[in-house]
Amino acid sequence: MREVTRNAIVEYLSGARRAVEIGIGKRDDVAKALAESGVDVTATDVHERPVPSDVRFVRDDVTDPTPSVYADADLLYALNLPPELQRPAWTVAREHDARFVFTTLGGDPATIPVSRTTVPGETLFEAMPERP
Repeated sequence: MREVTRNAIVEYLSGARRAVEIGIGKRDDVAKALAESGVDVTATDVHERPVPSDVRFVRDDVTDPTPSVYADADLLYALNLPPELQRPAWTVAREHDARFVFTTLGGDPATIPVSRTTVPGETLFEAMPERP
């Protein structure tokens, strides 16, 4: 990810107190930058992943989530989230009264109601708070 894109995403998300990144995969630059800015960050993935020392990792599947992982989070976010995981992640965010922001893989659509914000090199989708 380009530095300008990462910085814009981090700025957009930086108002959070506690954030959970869903499906961190092999890219930890946003989680690391958020943690360095003072946000308490937990990263999840269905596979064990190394993360920076100031980011907590929990193995979890958003389609069968462990509620305690998301408790007290005011932000859930995901980068390159495939369409089939958008609704499960949105459900978890609503259950925990958290904002839910994500990016997709280029041509993938948002499959839930969202508002869009364009940042350099990326579109951020923020889930609407109402229930489907």
